[in-house]
Amino acid sequence: MTFTRGIGWFFGKIIDRIVGALALSRIHPNVLTALGLVINTWAAFLFAAGSFRWAGEVVILAGLFDMVDGRVARETNRVTRFGGFFDSVVDRYSDLALFMGLLVYYASINRFFYIVLTAIVMTGSVMVSYTRARAECTIPKCKVGFLERPERVVLIIIGALFDRMAPVLWVIAVLSNLTVIHRMIYTWQEAKRLEEAQLRAVPESETAPGVKLEIETAAGAKGMS
Repeated sequence: MTFTRGIGWFFGKIIDRIVGALALSRIHPNVLTALGLVINTWAAFLFAAGSFRWAGEVVILAGLFDMVDGRVARETNRVTRFGGFFDSVVDRYSDLALFMGLLVYYASINRFFYIVLTAIVMTGSVMVSYTRARAECTIPKCKVGFLERPERVVLIIIGALFDRMAPVLWVIAVLSNLTVIHRMIYTWQEAKRLEEAQLRAVPESETAPGVKLEIETAAGAKGMS
């Protein structure tokens, strides 16, 4: 077993125990999802106050709830359509809360450029989720692109803990909007492919009468000859 695999196994066991304990407590998965939002809001206040390292640690705690709510739902047979929808909506609010905290902080120290940069990051983060949701109304799946929510959260934690938030914001701003563009291109290609496939697949109900008529005409012409 490699070192990294050993770390993954160790933390996986810890998560399994936490999930088991929460499943036994019969706590509703949606409550865990809501608690994740409350904890992220706490982190947002810490960002606004300039306590970045504390905020990073609180975001890690909130991430724990993000990891276990779905697994607890499966363990307790409480997987519902609304649960998935609720989790997605709360995740968006959690993301926006963190960025709002950063906006307040940069406004308090009169860093106009970073206010604009954070606003671009917020827009890109929302659009990454929106393009996937809207695309999957048109095509079966749209999971392409690198910077989804887990990667954004990890970057925010790194930026907060190691006091490198400015470069992290640049990375998220660029990669999130590149992910949006990638998903737009992919959706256009897939939609075009599906439309062409539909045009090629002429229904048998429409072709059968025509084919039958041609056969009968040919047979009649042969009889006359």
